[in-house]
Amino acid sequence: MKVILKDFVKGFGEKNDIVVVKNGYGRNYLIPQGLAAIATPSAVKMAEENVRQAAHKQAKVKDDANALAEKLQGFKVTVPTKAGSNGKIFGSVTTIQLAQSLANRGFDIDKRKISAPDMKNIGEYKATISLHKEVSVEIDVDVVQE
Repeated sequence: MKVILKDFVKGFGEKNDIVVVKNGYGRNYLIPQGLAAIATPSAVKMAEENVRQAAHKQAKVKDDANALAEKLQGFKVTVPTKAGSNGKIFGSVTTIQLAQSLANRGFDIDKRKISAPDMKNIGEYKATISLHKEVSVEIDVDVVQE
């Protein structure tokens, strides 16, 4: 029996894939669980259209991420923080502070997309921003004493 997967099914495929399964597995498990639908000609056309539209949307998201990566290339962020006389920070600089510093400069980036090393001393560091699963950019972070 041919079915169109509505979600990832281990061993069979991804969402919108058309696969051949045994009749009992399709009727008794995949379809009742909402994981698949019978592959009628109209359903196949809809699945193909969904795949085409999803690819178009992903291409636009990736283009937007590439444009933002070009703007951030070579960008330097200065983060003022409280520190002792020996240059050790009280606490550490977090991704929340980096996201806030970037927001002050006009870049709205989620803190979860920023990865940075532990910044516990005054100095210069590198942080990586993942804008898309295939697009990331490295920025310079300068931690200074307030």
